[in-house]
This record gives sequence, C-alpha cells and structure tokens, in this order.
Amino acid sequence: MDTTLRDGEQTSGVSFAAHEKLNIAQVLLNDLGVNRVEIASARVSDGEFEAVKRVAAWAERTGNLHKLEVLGFVDGDASLNWIESAGCRVVNLLCKGSYKHVTEQLRKLPEQHIADIRSVVSLATEKGIEVNVYLEDWSNGIKNSPDYVFQLIDALKDLPIRRFMLPDTLGILNPGNTYEFCKQMLDRYPDLHFDFHAHNDYDLAVANVYSAVRAGVHGVHTTINGLGERAGNAPLSSVIAVIKDHLNGQTSVREEKINAASRLVETYSGIHIAPNRPIIGEHVFTQCAGVHADGDSKNNLYCNDLIPERFGRVREYALGKTSGKANIRMNLESLGIDVDDDSMRKITERIIELGDKKEMVTTEDLPYIISDVLHHDTMTDQRIRILNYSLSLAQGLRPVATIKIEIDGEAYQESACGDGQYDAFVRALRKIYSDLGRPFPMLTNYSVSIPPGGRTDAFVQTIISWNYAGVDFKTRGLDADQTEAAIKATLKMLNKIEQ
Repeated sequence: MDTTLRDGEQTSGVSFAAHEKLNIAQVLLNDLGVNRVEIASARVSDGEFEAVKRVAAWAERTGNLHKLEVLGFVDGDASLNWIESAGCRVVNLLCKGSYKHVTEQLRKLPEQHIADIRSVVSLATEKGIEVNVYLEDWSNGIKNSPDYVFQLIDALKDLPIRRFMLPDTLGILNPGNTYEFCKQMLDRYPDLHFDFHAHNDYDLAVANVYSAVRAGVHGVHTTINGLGERAGNAPLSSVIAVIKDHLNGQTSVREEKINAASRLVETYSGIHIAPNRPIIGEHVFTQCAGVHADGDSKNNLYCNDLIPERFGRVREYALGKTSGKANIRMNLESLGIDVDDDSMRKITERIIELGDKKEMVTTEDLPYIISDVLHHDTMTDQRIRILNYSLSLAQGLRPVATIKIEIDGEAYQESACGDGQYDAFVRALRKIYSDLGRPFPMLTNYSVSIPPGGRTDAFVQTIISWNYAGVDFKTRGLDADQTEAAIKATLKMLNKIEQ
C-alpha cells in the first residue's frame, strides 16, 4: 500500500493540488501497479474533499475504487460521512495502539476506546464501507504495554476488519525487535491480516520492512521518494528491490516504472531527490572511477543485481579528474565516436584538467572537448604565453583588464578599459602589440555555444573568427567560464600567427 498522497503529504512544505493527486494516483495504480493507495485524511479541508472526490470519480470509472483508502478517525460517523460523500469505500481507522496514547492523549480507559472503535466499525458496516485499523504508536505499545495491545486486538479480532496495520509511528524500532514484535503478533493471531508501516527516524525504515516481511506480515506501506512525517517513510523503490533481491519475494510493482514515478513526485512535491539516494538518485548508476568502468567492460566486475535497466534507467560513466580511459571510451562509444590511442591520451589529459575546475564533465560536454583538443587550431609549440591577467567588473564603471604575457621569453604588461571584460582584455593586448610595432589581427566574428540542456555549469565553447594579412581563420576555446574560453581562443590565435 502506498501512502504518498496521505502520509507523504505530511512532509513539511508538501501539499498536492487536486490534479496532482489524481495524476499521482493514476501513476501508482496504472503504471507502477501498487495494490492500494491511501489518498487522504478525512475532514482535513474543503480542498482535500474536492481532490478526493476527483480521484474517487476516476477510480470508479476505471474499476479502481476498492484500491483507494482514506485515513479516518474514531469520531462517530463524522469521518465516515466525509469518506462516503467523497465517493470512497475504504476507511483506515486510526486507533490508539499504546496504553500511553489512550490514557494521556484521549484521557480514556482502554475499555472506553474499544467501545468507541466498535461503534465506528458498526456504522461503517451499515454504510458498506470496508474497515482497516491503524494501531497508532503500536511499536511503543508492543514494547511498553503489550497487554493493552493484546486486549485491543482480542476485542476487535472478530469484527469485520480487513487489516490490522502496525505502525512504527515514531520510528523507534530496529531490524531485530521489528522481527520479534511482528512475529509475536503473527504467532498470537495467525488468522488476522497484518500490515507494517515504517518510519525512518533512525534511517532503518527499509531494514525494518525487511524484518517485518521475514516475520511474515502480509502487507507493507511505502511512499514515493520516502516522503513522510519528519524523516519520512520507507521508500517504495528500495523496498521493492529488497523484497525481490533479498527475500526472493514477488510483488505486482513494475520496477521499470519506478524512476518516472519518482521524478513526477519530485516535481509535484518540490522535494529534491538526493543524488545518492539508492535506485532513484541521479548519480547511483554513474561510475566515476576509471577502474570501475574498466571492470564493467570485463564481464561486469563492478555490477550488482541493481541493474539500472530494471528501473527504467541506464548506466553512465562520469567524466572528471578521476576518469580513466575506460570511462572516456564508454562515453565515446555511446556517442558513436572512435579515436586513436594518441587522441585518447590527449582527451584524457584535457578532461582531467577540466575536472579540476568543475564537479563533473558530462557526456554532452564531450564533443566540445574533443573538438577543442583535436581541432587543427591546437598549437603544440607556444611562443606566446599568458603569464597572468586580472579582469574587473563594477556597476557604473567600464570593465578593466590588466594582462601580462610572454613573447619569446620576454614579459610585457598592460592595462586597458573596454565595453566588456573580453574587450578590455583585447585592448590591453593591442597596446602591447602596438608598442612592439607588431600587427594585430582583426576580430571578424565571435560566437558562444554550450552543450544542450541549458545548465548554468555547462562548459562554454567560444569560436572567434580572425583576419590576418588577408587570411581568414578561426580559433576556439573551451572552459567553464565564458571569458576564459575566449581568452584561450585568443591565445591560440596569437601562436597561430607566429607560425
């Protein structure tokens, strides 16, 4: 049972609009194939009521109404009337699963609370509403007041209750006592259907679900991306993988649809998925170290059962300062590019150099890097070098550049203002060349491009067209900074005319 639309919406700052709830419910049931969806809490707001009506109307048309569940309260017929008016037919009744909650929050005796629950179940039966029961704070209850828990179940077990749901409401359990407590419930009540509902306060939610399933529970609750109160709930993606790979269990969930569902909920919730989140994180199927890419090409030495294609994804090979030739070759092959060993060495050196400047070099950057490294305008013998430069930009003032260059072993320095930082840089260069009585080429065109995707951290390729002694030619520069890319293209030009 997935509770993204109810417990997941209790994540701080998350509120799904009606059309978003409908869209998520459709994806959960139609695409992912979860068995049940808890879509709301009763009596929350008028907006929630309209959203539930909209989802229920769709579910009734498509034969999914019995899969929708709404959290209700022990409040006579108030929650039941709300659920019935919204068009739903299943209530998850929130009861108190610990003696402390009954006596201190409700300020009632257990017998009084049991009588109230029995009354609501009777009313639900009259209305034709199916009942599941949440034992709120069950984990503390079974740990500190087991006699109360057994008293409650004994009083309810013969009623028309479909499922008894065991929440670790405050996320206090560990894999050891989760197994022990769930097994205790199953051994004592072998004919009842138990669900387990984990919270992630100690980052043990998935491990606790594993133990609960080992103990024999019949259902588990999840949310997409682990959304939920405080530290969240058990994420569907990890739970499904653990059930299949570690418990040899089968579910109806279609793994290849998980990634798309996660991205949809990420968009609607505004809660970003951590890049290292198992299964769904941006980087979890990206090999960074060159030795890993090399191993992948040798009978998948660095792969486990979490094959990215299972989850609608593909393996990627990061490019950066830790890249080796294997990483780069994998990316080149994906682009259909073949290069010789000498070119591969040059490309590898350039990627390592660029990787020191930004976190990751992407596959989209790669053609630009190849062009920069292998293009004919790359000079090996540099008679002219830039020793250092300073560029300043201030509001209301013209940009200023100060540069120091070396020509055939002699250093020269100049400063100049310009209409932009690069213009100031070129003007300072022109001063040096003018003082030396050397001709300076005319800049005839200037273009800037970045790899597709519009990322602000993308590499910038600058291509500058020049005319020198009646000859037109181009040079290019590549860098994470646009001005520096242009300066690199200019340095190539200076060395080119020297030849």
